[in-house]
Amino acid sequence: MKNAIIFATAALLAVCAFPASSASRDIYPDPSQAKADLAAALKTAAQTHKRVLIDFGGNWCGDCQVLDIYFHNPQNLPVLEANFVLVHINVGHMDINEDIAGRYQVPLDRGVPAVAVLSDTGKLLFSQRGGEFAPMRRMDPSAVTSFLVRWKPARAGCSAVMVNC
Repeated sequence: MKNAIIFATAALLAVCAFPASSASRDIYPDPSQAKADLAAALKTAAQTHKRVLIDFGGNWCGDCQVLDIYFHNPQNLPVLEANFVLVHINVGHMDINEDIAGRYQVPLDRGVPAVAVLSDTGKLLFSQRGGEFAPMRRMDPSAVTSFLVRWKPARAGCSAVMVNC
């Protein structure tokens, strides 16, 4: 319980550490860019043999802000950059780009942030159907690390538990 309180406090402080104007930093681009951004991510993934990590959310969402902070912390960023093409899909207030969320079996009514993982060929490998990352502010950054390690592509000579392989 004590650790949960510490992590929740750290996450809240991380969000609040940004200038007031970035309390809702622009992580998620204009919703009209979603299809083009996803197509570009799939093209890059095919060329680099990385997986596509789709992050559904909105700039208004505090838990989405925390997920982005956790994606880019020193422990997770190398795993993310080496193995994934990250694409942010702006879902407005759960009322925009619902077709994309539906295509990848992400029920927006379970909350955001929500993620889906695609292979380098665009095949759906995983979708968060239960809102697992929606309470991100109460989660430890290691939950993101575990997720990234679990879903990164297998490489010859690498163990599934190796973070920097």
